[in-house]
Amino acid sequence: MENDMEVRYNSTRSRGISVTASQAILKGLSEDGGLFVPDHIPALDRSLQELAQMDYRGVAYEVMKLFLTDFTEQELRDCIERAYDEKFDTEVIAPLVEAQGAYYLELFHGSTIAFKDMALSILPHLLTTAARKNHIQNEIVILTATSGDTGKAALAGFAGVEGTRIAVFYPKDGVSPIQEKQMVTQKGDNTFVVGIHGNFDDAQTGVKKLFSDREFAGELGEKGFQFSSANSINIGRLVPQVCYYVYAYARLLKEGKIAEGEPMDVVVPTGNFGNILAAYYAKRMGLPIDKLICASNENKVLYDFFRTGVYDRNRKFVLTSSPSMDILISSNLERLIYHIAGDDPERNRELMEALSGQGRYEISADMREGLRDFFGYYASEEETAAEIRRLYENCGYVLDPHTAVASAALQKHWESGTGDAQHKKTVIASTASPFKFTRSVMKAIDEKYDAMEDFELVDELSRIAGVNVPRAIEEIRTAPVVHRRQCEVDEMKAVVREFLGA
Repeated sequence: MENDMEVRYNSTRSRGISVTASQAILKGLSEDGGLFVPDHIPALDRSLQELAQMDYRGVAYEVMKLFLTDFTEQELRDCIERAYDEKFDTEVIAPLVEAQGAYYLELFHGSTIAFKDMALSILPHLLTTAARKNHIQNEIVILTATSGDTGKAALAGFAGVEGTRIAVFYPKDGVSPIQEKQMVTQKGDNTFVVGIHGNFDDAQTGVKKLFSDREFAGELGEKGFQFSSANSINIGRLVPQVCYYVYAYARLLKEGKIAEGEPMDVVVPTGNFGNILAAYYAKRMGLPIDKLICASNENKVLYDFFRTGVYDRNRKFVLTSSPSMDILISSNLERLIYHIAGDDPERNRELMEALSGQGRYEISADMREGLRDFFGYYASEEETAAEIRRLYENCGYVLDPHTAVASAALQKHWESGTGDAQHKKTVIASTASPFKFTRSVMKAIDEKYDAMEDFELVDELSRIAGVNVPRAIEEIRTAPVVHRRQCEVDEMKAVVREFLGA
């Protein structure tokens, strides 16, 4: 049965803004500064048994067709086929590996060895298809802030894509050496990478300001450019992420690890909240997910929020070994706030204004009731390193620091004895390859490794884990640095002008 009920996209901040899926993907952010949210969450229209017989591409189509209702079947299947191809080093796209009683969903087999590839491989195809559907003549300029992984995944996705240009801003001293090398060696005449003197929140706020600067947009529009976003604020990033939770359940079912309809828990290492929000959407579609476990590092603003109902970014920003989670303003949480406020944009806007004004907000008791399926835990740097060491010593499986934060959170959840936690099948979103964070990983396993050079560590990790060095790492060993631009936060607009020659 085809789903003929159109899903429209509303702004989280005001009534009366309603666009199609393709328009929401093109815009990225609503004109009022709000995020686009589906006007209803569609229900899965294939049985779990049917989904269990499909490969990743098949599952992706069945989920995405329900959200992206103005794309034809052919358009959507073409986007999926072009995205999930030989860029991934495994035919299954997202392997599910059992280790120490949990299932690790490896989302890092794409071209940049991080989970962002899962959505950023398809976003350029969705975007260029959306541009054609809406008769857009302008060149699309992707503006993105990154805490490490989005940047490279977006650059790889958009490099050489006709009719697009991409500018990525990253915190100069806030990403791992491998993450930085991946970005600054990016080829492609339409790519531009800038290190800003500030942290990720500064970069993200700067990009949001550029998006809401109507005068600047008008000026660039006259010169044939229009902005869009590759950050997880773009609904074209969020929808593909819903797919892998459905796929994980389908794999468990196919392999006889779970009975049809039996609930599973999901653990997600979280910074900007997009990845766990996708799991929440999967649950609302009818996937049997019970608890949504949100794992934070020492920047534990989300842990505190789930515990107290107060979101407060007025705190010290900590640089950790899991930089993609070093975030104090979790943009995608706004979508969840909107939903638990009863899809009320006025109520949501008040809270977001409090966040930008006073740096904090508190939700009401009735809104907290909407969070009952969420559990927050956090892991310190010491606990993260200990978890990497524990898994390696117990079974030889090596985690990156972000996945280790999630794995440590699961141990805390099990120790807390919440309900029947110990007996629930649990999927952990494994968001990056350990090869992306070799120094942190190897040092956690044994302090002696800290004396080695970065690429020596890569080879040693390959040896002890029995895993081949990913192509993404081999490529940057000798790649020349192409991008050397740095700027202050208040220079971002000028830098975009410079890039566009405008």
